[in-house]
Amino acid sequence: MKPFKYLSPTTVEKAISYYGEHSETAKFIAGGTDVIVKVKEGWMEPDYLISLKKIEEMGELHKNEATGELSIGALVTHATLEKSLMIQNEYPIIYDAVSNIGSLQVRNVGTIGGNLINAVPSADGAIPLIALDGVALLHGPSGERSAQVKDLFIAPYKTILKSGEILKKITIPTQAPNTGSAYIKFGRRAAMELPLIGIGVLLTLEDDMETCSKARICLGVAAPTPMRAFDAEKLLIGKKINKEILIEAGNIAADESKVRNSIRGKAWHRKEMIRVHVKRMGLKCLEIIKNNS
Repeated sequence: MKPFKYLSPTTVEKAISYYGEHSETAKFIAGGTDVIVKVKEGWMEPDYLISLKKIEEMGELHKNEATGELSIGALVTHATLEKSLMIQNEYPIIYDAVSNIGSLQVRNVGTIGGNLINAVPSADGAIPLIALDGVALLHGPSGERSAQVKDLFIAPYKTILKSGEILKKITIPTQAPNTGSAYIKFGRRAAMELPLIGIGVLLTLEDDMETCSKARICLGVAAPTPMRAFDAEKLLIGKKINKEILIEAGNIAADESKVRNSIRGKAWHRKEMIRVHVKRMGLKCLEIIKNNS
């Protein structure tokens, strides 16, 4: 492994300044579960690693009770989200996803920001944040800018972040009443497995507790980047939600997907899992809404 210097700024501005000084040979590092592996295996050879761990504001998890907006710092670990009673009770789709990422050791140090910025098609953390209409706050040499989480990804391992930019936090807008959300990671085994497919569903019902006013169907490992099944979502809007229409939505979502054959699974199998689990996660959403009403 090539030797490197380790820098520990305490502010976002200082981290960006360090990057500007060493931009050709520097990499940002958060939890390090991806970066350190790449450095050790020679895929990445930085002269400087700029740690973000001491930037306190990036490690905050907070809900504004006045506005209902949730703020998740990019350095918040998967374990912190998993253990949060607020996340478990109010954002079950996030809990479903982060509680199945890697091992306990990985969840203790791996961060939600790192999971997004690594931009792998199988990133479990991206799906719930897309379903919840999350907004990413980016900070770089030119200042701050925002982007929908769904728009962060360009291609596998590639995001819209410009040179020297940092993902600072993700904000989740206020969730409407009568909303339920759920995520499932389907793999060949339960423990420490990358998903063959990841499926997140969010439904909001009208006051009649039957008619859908909002739908999100989000898929991982179904395309080069995390995706929404827009046609399947449109089918549900304004309709009474039941098992039959969720089966139809699952069929449409499977057709919208861009799944492919790989060494880990066949495309036809991934499509079948989308058909089955869109329905199942939709029914789970209805159960959550009913239990919270």
